[in-house]
Amino acid sequence: MKTALIIGSTGLVGNEILLELINSPNYDEIISFTRKPSGQTHKKLKEYLINFEKPSTWHQLVRGDVAYSALGTTIKDAGSKEKQFQVDYTFQYEFAKACNKNAVGVFVLISSLGANSSSPFFYAKIKGQLENAIKKLNFRGLAIIQPSSLKGNRKKERSGEKISLQVIEFLNGLGLLKKYTPISSQIVAKAALNAAEKCINNTQTFSDQGVFELANTHTKP
Repeated sequence: MKTALIIGSTGLVGNEILLELINSPNYDEIISFTRKPSGQTHKKLKEYLINFEKPSTWHQLVRGDVAYSALGTTIKDAGSKEKQFQVDYTFQYEFAKACNKNAVGVFVLISSLGANSSSPFFYAKIKGQLENAIKKLNFRGLAIIQPSSLKGNRKKERSGEKISLQVIEFLNGLGLLKKYTPISSQIVAKAALNAAEKCINNTQTFSDQGVFELANTHTKP
């Protein structure tokens, strides 16, 4: 039995990962590091309310077997590019460093389709930079999940994102932009848990159709 660590459990994908962990027979303890309560309660779940800007106050608590990093925001929600970079890169990298220092064996990162440190697009560039930085930490096992546009029940609806999903789904219906077919947060969560089992002793990136396939992979308890 294993201990899972997670950040981002109040977000769209992170909350689904938390639910999958709660229902998984592979884990007997789940430790969530969050800025605000997730709203989930379970005998396996322990939540630490932390200040991500002060890593020295929580680094020592990051101890377990598998870590899931699912933080993410938008410029609109964050308020500026600097604040978005802090959430999408700095906070997650500090979590990854703590995991690495405390001998957490497997790290699962929820990234994004198109992540590229050389991208002219700010969001894709951040994601690519984070992937590169975490790879250099040399985890025994590292899984990077690169989903396309996410769909699911957000606690806070993003009107612009909703319209974008509708446009992409319309184009998909015409046989266009299949690579960017929206994917449900639940499928990404299932893929994340399966990735942790597949990447115990290696590094793998799962993107596009590979995320769907990974979600349907059966792993042993």
